Amino acid sequence: MTGDDLKIAYSPCPNDTFVFDALAHGRVPGAPGLDVTFADIDITNGMAERGEFDVLKVSYAVLPYVLDEYALLPCGGALGRGCGPLVLTKEAGTGDGPHAFGGGELTGRTVAVPSERSTAYLLFRLWAAEKVPGGVGEIVVMPFHEIMPAVRDGKVDAGLVIHEARFTYRDYGLHKLADMGEYWESTTGLPIPLGAIIAKRSLGGQALTRLADSIRTSVRAAWDAPGVSRPYVMEHAQEMDPSVADLHIGLYVNEFTANLGEDGYAAVRGLLTRAAAEGLLPPLGPDALDFP
Repeated sequence: MTGDDLKIAYSPCPNDTFVFDALAHGRVPGAPGLDVTFADIDITNGMAERGEFDVLKVSYAVLPYVLDEYALLPCGGALGRGCGPLVLTKEAGTGDGPHAFGGGELTGRTVAVPSERSTAYLLFRLWAAEKVPGGVGEIVVMPFHEIMPAVRDGKVDAGLVIHEARFTYRDYGLHKLADMGEYWESTTGLPIPLGAIIAKRSLGGQALTRLADSIRTSVRAAWDAPGVSRPYVMEHAQEMDPSVADLHIGLYVNEFTANLGEDGYAAVRGLLTRAAAEGLLPPLGPDALDFP
């Protein structure tokens, strides 16, 4: 670590540690050094809004608030299909099922969410506006790993969960009321934009391009030799079962991680444009998503 290292914050989740392993450990030739901080998505979203750190993993939903200072990198983030946030309840509702979008049971209910700036919560708000007559009740923000125990223990009526929770919620005796990803994909045909990598525009176009190229190389290195990243992934995986970590990586690290591409950018712009039209987010400028 040197004084010239880029200050970066991302989550301890397997997809982030898998993506950044080679880069964080100096195994990408010609890449910038990284000074890594691990933080939950609600924390990194706040860091971005305050202009802290050079590079951050954030929710796509926070972009309209930070793109004056930060540029969206075309790689390193989390988009995909079949990987959307879930709404979970302790008791099975009429929405329980593979393609259910039921939401009437949530009218006036308390719902735990991982961040009010999260993409998960933005998707939930779009869904609830259509599916929850009268609206939900209190929204409680808590770290994502605390949400399922809170639903199980009756501290909240429902929980909006992300990441590996889609593989483990049954272990908590919980039921899926709705899948925000299925809702989004069925109404748009686009992949689900979840987490973005952003970097300060003040770094300059050349440095931003170098960083993006380095992240792509780090992703490909992890794909080529997944065993190399294993110690880093499991060290920070919060006692996660290794098989769940593998499922997590397989779901969230995909072609969009290496390159957003046409469909990825369409998904991001589609989500943020729709949310702005509903008055949930500020509108994006015409060039806001452009990369140097």
